[in-house]
Amino acid sequence: MPQKFHSLISPPVFSRGSDRDLDLESVLQELPIYNFQVEISCSGAEVADFLDKYPLLPGAILLEQGQFLGMISRRRLLEILIRPHGKELFTQETLGVIYSYARTAILLLPGTTSILTGLQHTLRRSPELLAEPIVVQTAANTYKLLDIHDLNIAAWQIQGIETQVRYERSQAQMIQNDKMVRLGRLVDGVVHEILDPLSFIWGNLTYISNYSQDLLKLIAEYDQELPQIPDKINNFKEEIEFDFLEKDLSKALRSIRTGAERLKKLVTGLQNFCYIDEVHPKPVDLHACIDSIILLIKSQLKGEIDIIKNYGKLPPIYCFQGQFNQVLMNIFSQAVDALLNQSVRQNFHQEYTNSAPKPRIKITTEIISLAATQADEADSRWLSVCIADNSPGMSQESQQKMRESFSSEKWADQETSLGMSYRIITARHGGKLNFSSQLGIGTEFEILLPLDK
Repeated sequence: MPQKFHSLISPPVFSRGSDRDLDLESVLQELPIYNFQVEISCSGAEVADFLDKYPLLPGAILLEQGQFLGMISRRRLLEILIRPHGKELFTQETLGVIYSYARTAILLLPGTTSILTGLQHTLRRSPELLAEPIVVQTAANTYKLLDIHDLNIAAWQIQGIETQVRYERSQAQMIQNDKMVRLGRLVDGVVHEILDPLSFIWGNLTYISNYSQDLLKLIAEYDQELPQIPDKINNFKEEIEFDFLEKDLSKALRSIRTGAERLKKLVTGLQNFCYIDEVHPKPVDLHACIDSIILLIKSQLKGEIDIIKNYGKLPPIYCFQGQFNQVLMNIFSQAVDALLNQSVRQNFHQEYTNSAPKPRIKITTEIISLAATQADEADSRWLSVCIADNSPGMSQESQQKMRESFSSEKWADQETSLGMSYRIITARHGGKLNFSSQLGIGTEFEILLPLDK
């Protein structure tokens, strides 16, 4: 004979959750959840019939005149049933009376809560409540039940995915570091091959300049001492344009010296940028590091961007020079890309070119003092490197993505250059990397390195 259920109780509805694979962003409403709502005017026996028919049902959502009142779990109902006179209470009293005896604290979470966050909330409960189901609010006045075992299984799967992601990222980072080391050694070797002949040119320029001046003086002495210069010599002077050669020779030598000096600075900057860090940090002149990066950056510019330096007096700072150079390059590249895009748009719309300010990067270095966070601590001194541009700025969405790349709690599909820079400054140097951006004003990055450590 089939069971007859109370007309006020609707059979439970089981939702299997989302069909997509779980990941780090999966939420509670994507898991298997039960929709079983019962008015407190029903008897416990009627609910027990449903629990008997649906053995996986973790409990029931209790309503009072259609409004959410609470939750009673299968476990709590079973505890009442096995008590002395429990059966009589179970069959004769309504759920409202039973709930007054079995009322416990419930965990109510929105359906959009991430699975890992939901697990953290469950672990904060007292030990006697750890096995209680979770009430999930999927919509307004819609409450469902999530079995704690389903949550634990899903959380373990996601933690396995997170572990795999961290492993793959660590492997990728190791490969990238190995590539950078190999590239640094290769560039260092090329730099030495360039510097050797450049040293010959630089070293001999002084002698060539002196020799050429002496030869010109010798010719001038011949002109003064010889009363008549043979026509053959005069013709040869006209043929080689001696008067122009005499004036232009010094200019040519100065141009060679300027070019050699520029090439030497560029190669030295490249050598500093590819510096291979050792195990321990070394004292570094940050202004020299910044100048080297600017010299490399300017190689891709044609005067579209003004670079303004506002250097303060800085002491040598202990840091990993190669990694710090990489951070500077990443920040400058971010600013240059944004400003070049702005320059292209200005050139495309010629009517705005004259009124729009010229793209600019301003670099400010100084020693600052930050107030102590605790009463027993002294104010701390920091070295500040501020890199600001007048680009169109970043949207809120772009800023949020950048903050997520800085956070260790969120793992992006790919490592970003600025995310890596943040970890270099904070983890390797114990510093801080702050950024701010406003639409129409620009973007500013600030590197803070501690001086008191």
